[in-house]
Amino acid sequence: MRQKTLLYFTLGFLFCTKSIQAQESANCKLVTIQDQRDFSENIPGETMGQKLESLLFWTQEERARRFAIMQSIYPSIAVEAAKNPKTLAKGKSIKKSLAKYQDVEKYLADNYVNSLIVLKEGKIRLEAYADNANKEQLWTSFSVAKSISSMLLGIALKEGYIKSMDDKLEEYIPEFKAKDYGKVTVRQLLTMTSGIDWNEDYTDKNSDVAQMYLKECQDTEAHIITYMKDLKSLHPNGEKWNYSTGETDLVGILIQKATGKSLADYLSEKIWKPYGMENCAYWLADECSNLNIGGSGLSASIRDFARLGQFMLDSGKINDHSIFAKEWIENAAAPLYQINEDGGAYGYLWWRNPDGSFVAQGIFGQLIYINPKKQIVFAQNAAWPHASSKELNKKRKEFIQAIERVL
Repeated sequence: MRQKTLLYFTLGFLFCTKSIQAQESANCKLVTIQDQRDFSENIPGETMGQKLESLLFWTQEERARRFAIMQSIYPSIAVEAAKNPKTLAKGKSIKKSLAKYQDVEKYLADNYVNSLIVLKEGKIRLEAYADNANKEQLWTSFSVAKSISSMLLGIALKEGYIKSMDDKLEEYIPEFKAKDYGKVTVRQLLTMTSGIDWNEDYTDKNSDVAQMYLKECQDTEAHIITYMKDLKSLHPNGEKWNYSTGETDLVGILIQKATGKSLADYLSEKIWKPYGMENCAYWLADECSNLNIGGSGLSASIRDFARLGQFMLDSGKINDHSIFAKEWIENAAAPLYQINEDGGAYGYLWWRNPDGSFVAQGIFGQLIYINPKKQIVFAQNAAWPHASSKELNKKRKEFIQAIERVL
């Protein structure tokens, strides 16, 4: 394989600390930038990790502008698209019938939504964009990427790179030998039941999720390994569910160490190209290790996020054969762990609703919603004013319910 250079590509503001590995392709236009920094975006922090952590505390104007250009601000690896994209056929628009319950433009404006799309049986029934947005625009996914990392693990399991869901992490991540995380299994990592102490409070600057990239690089060790390798167990492995972005970064480390490929390359090879994605995507990379960040950072177009939802709805079939391990398909969106009194549950990094629908969701309003019974996929990109919002969650749920009512 030819030598490739990890890049920060140019949209007017660039940050770069060093040359690292990346995918370069004919349809993902990238420019090599070495040892430069342009502080025109004025993102606080000295290291790239510190600049990445700062996003939890950006202003609304900064979020609305930067969520579309994350790949030009931070180190990213290209996910090459298909030469012949899969056409998304258009069905009858539901916009007029939906107006009885929801005004689409008002929903976009009131809920800080950049773009949304609805597929019914694989056909576009609704597609809407805010001002200055379009179908080619990329948008960061935040924790939607967790569910996509899980998909890649389902492929690696079928291909034998990961031998068993009950393997211990120390078998794949040598830095975890003799550490508490070393005894955690792949299954426990994928269900967030490691038992390791972790705080995911997005409003607390001292929480684990706000601190995990702040340390200086320890040679080429991934930021997340440096931060997590000495964390201690709080509960027995496999007994208690606790949401942890750090652990999904470890899912990404696990896949990359097992396959020898970046998440971006593996995603392109196994899904983006063969399933016919329309636009190049970009996945943020850790500045220390050059490895993709498994828990966040995939930027893609709204149509390609919808295609990912349809791919899940179709059980990951390419040429009539699923590329996922059977065990993964059976459990990915299953209600493995109940997480609230309303019947919500968690599978393999996918959220399961009581009615059987399931979602990949990220902070600030990102969502891929899949309803197998009704053959509906809904995808949304947004820049909510807060990482999470009960009010905006409720409005989004009501919007989806209105869509399902008219379909």
